[in-house]
Amino acid sequence: MKKIQLLIALLLVAIVGFGQDAAICHTSSTEKFAMFASNKDFNNQHPKPRAYVHITQEGGKMITFKTPDGQEGKGYLIEAKKKTNNWIFVFQEWWGLNDNIKRQTESLYKDLGNVNVLALDMYDGKVTDDRQAAGRYMQEFKQDRGNAIVKGALDYVGSNAKVGTIGWCFGGGQSLLATLTAGKQAKACVIYYGMPVDDVEKLKTLNTDVLGIFATRDKYINPDVVKKFEANMQASGKKVTVKSYDADHGFANPSNPIYDKTATEDAYKNTLAFFQARLK
Repeated sequence: MKKIQLLIALLLVAIVGFGQDAAICHTSSTEKFAMFASNKDFNNQHPKPRAYVHITQEGGKMITFKTPDGQEGKGYLIEAKKKTNNWIFVFQEWWGLNDNIKRQTESLYKDLGNVNVLALDMYDGKVTDDRQAAGRYMQEFKQDRGNAIVKGALDYVGSNAKVGTIGWCFGGGQSLLATLTAGKQAKACVIYYGMPVDDVEKLKTLNTDVLGIFATRDKYINPDVVKKFEANMQASGKKVTVKSYDADHGFANPSNPIYDKTATEDAYKNTLAFFQARLK
């Protein structure tokens, strides 16, 4: 029944938007993910993560910064040992900015070399290992607030910063949206099984190409979604490189019971090469 309700909701949005201006005629990637959160099968694709406590080896710390909506944003920052304008913005899964994301942040920092890495707290402090709560947080999330957090982070790093983005699941979609927000400062974008933007006019404003990492057994960010994204990127005149793995949604999270070590290592190798070629 919930699957039917989800399909009806998506269809109604498409019908209402038909013939409208391109900026509003598509359901946003954030809204689509929020719709999925009400689906039991989608939630079941996110098993409870294994317990993990991160102890920083590289001086990672939580910071705050001002956001243009009059609030404050938070993030987990690891600064480069030598001053550099190279930055990676990291975006959480639907669980929130948890210790696994801090671990991923530290891995990127160590393996990329001279780069600053900032994991943004898109839930303003809310973290859970319960999928019902995670689904609720994702449904409650407002993209306007997310955009404000990204803009605040861009102000924090400065106008000379060259920014790459990466995220998983919910954060995969946020990675692409942040790249759009960053404009000319955006230099690289990596999406791990996140919902792509399907508005061609918006995609035309991308300042960089995209690496998309997907799972062929993912029922929601499935091969059809990926093919549509590739077609939309081609229509927008932008480049996307897609790497698809015989794995399931969430395969690259080492705290996930369905973690696929072989697929993750290959995806990570491609991720590092992608960033290194664009953040020199």
